[in-house]
Amino acid sequence: MSKKTRFRSVIKWILWVLVFQFILMNISAGLHAWKFTHFYSDPELRVTRLSSRNVFSKTWKLFAGLKFPRSVIISSPLFAVDTIQFKTADGTIIDCWLAKTDSTARGTVILFHGLATNKSYILNNAAEFRYLGYNVLMVDLRGHGASGGNKTTLGFRESEEVKLAYDYVRKSGEETIYLWGFSLGAVIISKAISDYDIKPEGVILESPFASLQSHLEARSRVFGFPEEPFGFLVTGWVGIEQGYYGYGHRITNYVKKMNCPVLLEWGSHDKFVLREEIDAIYKNIGSANKKLVIFDDAGHQSMLDYDPEKWRKEVVALLQHSRSVHP
Repeated sequence: MSKKTRFRSVIKWILWVLVFQFILMNISAGLHAWKFTHFYSDPELRVTRLSSRNVFSKTWKLFAGLKFPRSVIISSPLFAVDTIQFKTADGTIIDCWLAKTDSTARGTVILFHGLATNKSYILNNAAEFRYLGYNVLMVDLRGHGASGGNKTTLGFRESEEVKLAYDYVRKSGEETIYLWGFSLGAVIISKAISDYDIKPEGVILESPFASLQSHLEARSRVFGFPEEPFGFLVTGWVGIEQGYYGYGHRITNYVKKMNCPVLLEWGSHDKFVLREEIDAIYKNIGSANKKLVIFDDAGHQSMLDYDPEKWRKEVVALLQHSRSVHP
């Protein structure tokens, strides 16, 4: 065999190896995308890092991804609530709790929880808004808590839940409506304002991610997967499997249409959302009445639970400012 023939054989072998690796990476990315967007009703299922000492188990988890348990209601309100239900365009039932304040209401705050939790996780925030004189509506997103479904589009279609809740409150005669959301909840608020041109009196966003790709990179990083190329590939596969353009799911674009007072909050030790993401979101918020508040040393968590005094000060300032603009 000549040197030229051997060289061609080596090149061909290398190309076949690269093609095989590319196929394997995309199979893996597709599996990750499916598991990232679906929840499993297994009471013994727990999400863990890639800490297994069994190399075969660890390799399989790395290749196929981790399963995520469906969230369940962990506690009941200490105040009276009415259960309200909406139905999405595809027939999914959305379960909500509506609670009136004990005093004459100053308005209504609609609250949206984060990924893989539910409305029972945001009861403290709801209680604070009730104490401040507001009715509260807590929403379980599709696939979460008592709502129907077993999957999430990671914020792309869940903006419909915001629209349904907002319209329900408006039809009740309420004109003073605020939106509060944590993480995924903040994302869907941003997208709903962009998609449906709803006009709340004010918005409070806690720890939103900047884009689907940045969120998937963060989840990979936190759970022990390599960020790249999985972040890029899984973003594409999430879009393919869920029926939208994953790379275009960017919160930094959605917030450009916000023109009401906006309070953006973030913890400086947040492993899921980086400072550069928060800065990009804040820069792109269309409203002139906006404020970024950083909670030193806080992680990806409730800012109310981390620093109640600071949270109350900033939230009250936003509520008072919006009332002075729209008395």
